[in-house]
Amino acid sequence: MMDMMNNGHGSMMGGMWFFSILFWVLIIAGVVFITRWFLERGRNKEGSGVNGDSALAILEKRYAKGEIDRETFEQMKKDIEP
Repeated sequence: MMDMMNNGHGSMMGGMWFFSILFWVLIIAGVVFITRWFLERGRNKEGSGVNGDSALAILEKRYAKGEIDRETFEQMKKDIEP
């Protein structure tokens, strides 16, 4: 007598749920991967320099360290701003 729950398709239906879960896991992983890729790509386009700092941030650090004087800082700041 066939089991009432399986209706004669126990092994086939047992494998179907596995592929269904695998399918959704792959879809979700793909969405996460693509989202992270776009976010990283956008972050890299924002005028990043060394260690991801913008040109203005690097210039401010150089001025704060005393590597450049105020006149040079102001001129370089004008040059990098749109």
